[in-house]
Parts: sequence; structure tokens; C-alpha cells
Amino acid sequence: MRAVVQRVRQARVEVSGAVLGEIGPGLLVFLGVGDGDTENDAAYVAGKTAHLRIFPDEEGMMNRSVSEAGGGVLVVSQFTLLGDCRKGRRPSFVRAAPPETARPLYERVVDLLREKGLAVETGGFREMMDVHLVNDGPVTLLIDSRKGF
Repeated sequence: MRAVVQRVRQARVEVSGAVLGEIGPGLLVFLGVGDGDTENDAAYVAGKTAHLRIFPDEEGMMNRSVSEAGGGVLVVSQFTLLGDCRKGRRPSFVRAAPPETARPLYERVVDLLREKGLAVETGGFREMMDVHLVNDGPVTLLIDSRKGF
């Protein structure tokens, strides 16, 4: 499972002009579920995301998590994070989980973040989305469960 985590001042997701999810300061998480990912991968990504200390403390040092900073989380499904661009010019997505496997794991990450007390919004699974964001910093990190444990 891969997640691109961005610290944002604000972010929202729209489908056909309708806002599906919106947050103020917090984290925008693009989440890709890989073939073979399990509940353990979901728990790893949710735990890392919730506890990353990437928000400034009173001295300007990145010492606070999203919950300590009072931020929200916007989780957007993005299977293209599993794209393999090493050969040719067209990415291969064979490492991405099929939708019937990916959706429950995507939803599990959302549920786990909520269980940690975070205010979580989402995009639309398998939807063409317009994602609007104001990156803060910028601070952008990659979490990959296959490299983490």
C-alpha cells in the first residue's frame, strides 16, 4: 500500500462540480492499494499517517501530529500510485489491487484513521475527481507499507 501524504492549508475533492470532501489545515492523503495488500498494510499506513510529526510546534519545529495540530484528513483513492514506469512509455498497473479488493482496504484505512479520533473526509472511489489543494511548506512524504515492516 502506498500513500502520498501532503501537509495542506486546505484541500477539497469534487466530482462533476459537487464537493465530496473538504478540509482546512491537515493532511491530504493519496492512497493506492496494491495487489496482495492486507489489513496489516492498512494498519501500517493509517498508523504512520496519524502519528507523523510534520506540523510545527510553538518554536516552528515539526514536532506535532495532525491530531495534535487539530487538523483534518482528506483521503483520496489513487490506484496510479502503483503504476510502474520503468519500461516503455505507458505505465503498467498490474501491481494495483482490483477494485473489489482495493475498496475494502481503502475504507479500512479511513475507518482506522477515524478510530484514532481524526476528522476524515474522502473522495469518490473509482471516480474522476478534481482535487484542489494548497500545499503547506511544501511538505510531501511517501509511505509504502512494503518498505515499512
